[in-house]
Amino acid sequence: MKRLLVLGAFAMQLMSTAEAQQKTNPEDIKEKMQWFADAKLGIFIHWGIYSVNGIDESWSFHNKKIAYPDYMQQLKGFTANNYNPQAWADLIKESGARYAVMTTKHHDGVALWDSKYSKLDVANSTPAKRDVLTPFYAALRRDSIKCGAYFSLIDWSHNDYPQFLKDSNRYDIKVHPEKWQRFLKFYEGQMEEVMTKFNPDLWWFDGDWEHSAEEWEAPKMRKMLTTHNPNTIINGRLQGYGDYETPEQNFPVSRPKYHWWELCMTINNNWGWQPQDTNWKTPFEIITIFVDAVANGGNLLLDIGPKADGTIPEEEVHMLKELGAWNQRNGEGIFNTIGGIPQGHFYGPTTMSKDSSTLYLFLPARTSGPVMVKGLSNKIESITVLGNGSQLTHKVVGKISWSPVPGLVYIDVPENVQDKYVTVLKVKLDKAVKLYRGQGGFLTND
Repeated sequence: MKRLLVLGAFAMQLMSTAEAQQKTNPEDIKEKMQWFADAKLGIFIHWGIYSVNGIDESWSFHNKKIAYPDYMQQLKGFTANNYNPQAWADLIKESGARYAVMTTKHHDGVALWDSKYSKLDVANSTPAKRDVLTPFYAALRRDSIKCGAYFSLIDWSHNDYPQFLKDSNRYDIKVHPEKWQRFLKFYEGQMEEVMTKFNPDLWWFDGDWEHSAEEWEAPKMRKMLTTHNPNTIINGRLQGYGDYETPEQNFPVSRPKYHWWELCMTINNNWGWQPQDTNWKTPFEIITIFVDAVANGGNLLLDIGPKADGTIPEEEVHMLKELGAWNQRNGEGIFNTIGGIPQGHFYGPTTMSKDSSTLYLFLPARTSGPVMVKGLSNKIESITVLGNGSQLTHKVVGKISWSPVPGLVYIDVPENVQDKYVTVLKVKLDKAVKLYRGQGGFLTND
């Protein structure tokens, strides 16, 4: 993660998007992408030896905030003593998330499974003395949650990987291609291990910026993964050979033009557990960010950072439970929907049913006064508040009998029927949404 330290997260995503559209045909993958499009919410988990001291994952030594030997000393403190993978999976399910992505290996090269290619893993080099991935993926599948595998292409600990610290490299691959070939055999072997052991529903690659698609052998890797599991989904960080895009932390202001996209974001400011970081986002903030992503046709991948003993911080537990309770009340307007109507028709996020005959309007809690919808040519059959079933009335203002321009719809939403975070109005229409997009005036096409 922390791609923004290299060039800027969103800028790099925009650069890779053009490549992705050239190398992956959306029409060829739309069937396998349907569950992802419907899922809306995933939980990201950054867990590794960096959680022992609560420091930046991998980047702390790469950026020389801490010496590499001191960073690796954390291997001695990764115990997983209180790790309960089923409790993790149950909490993720309670949040409403349909998929979860676990850091199988970060840029530090420490694998969370027992790898035959390296002893730099938690099973052989830490007090945990076990593969922690197998029971977690089993627990997710018991809870019918799709399994995602974060996998760093970068491995700054491997002697045959050229890059190391921010201001020093081990070698130039053009001068020593044999070393690069040894590394490719290693990293491709570990990827194959994850593929065969866990058969991920989704691959979340990271670190592709340090080498080209040709150097990573990206087409070969994509073919290997999709041959093994034709339904597996690959994120956009494989130098253009992915299926969807992943803007990081920064929400796009306008609706992205990607076919599928996912905003990955932390609950506080950092990936992974860092005890000094108490800048927790509130449930209201997380829910409004989530709603905005879905309204713009995307997903939210929300990160948590367990401690080295496997304990999930209570602030993160609270957040996931509050998010889950909100989803229980309002999930009809979120899951299995499509992005809403264009901005300008309603001053807030919207989604629609797949047949576009139901419109969902999202309002911040304690909205005062009527809310307005512009340019809606449909007849409204009913308006209901999700979560409590309250029926609301509406009023049409400014409709002139001889003009094709629809009037303004005003909906009164009493405070006593509103959700404590975000209220969702279900507006059932007579047919698929029809919007007036003109300039007003006398003529039909104005």
